[in-house]
Amino acid sequence: MKVLIVQHDQTLARLWGRHLKSRGAEVRVASGQEAATRVMLEEQIDVIVLDLMLAEGSALAVADFASYRQPHCRVVFVTDTAVFSDGSIFRHCGNACAYLPSATAPADLVAMVEHYGAHCAP
Repeated sequence: MKVLIVQHDQTLARLWGRHLKSRGAEVRVASGQEAATRVMLEEQIDVIVLDLMLAEGSALAVADFASYRQPHCRVVFVTDTAVFSDGSIFRHCGNACAYLPSATAPADLVAMVEHYGAHCAP
């Protein structure tokens, strides 16, 4: 399973990446919209762990690009804000499969990624 982590906090991205790699995932990391788009142009991605509040670019644009370019790809949104806490993210992004706090335990995040990654065969 290939996972793209789009997160400007590199410490958090490394933490999640280590946990995902320990479970056998191939992990790519991008810090913003442009880098994430570049990865998706070069590789097939199964699941994106996407910070809703990117420092560079738009998370919704990343999810939209993934929906167009890689329709099988699922998106796990993570955030440390209350934006979309009403669940409306699922109405705006058809490829959204989860919405989690950034402080979610890495093991729980990995379980979600594995669950949705197993159901996204191209």
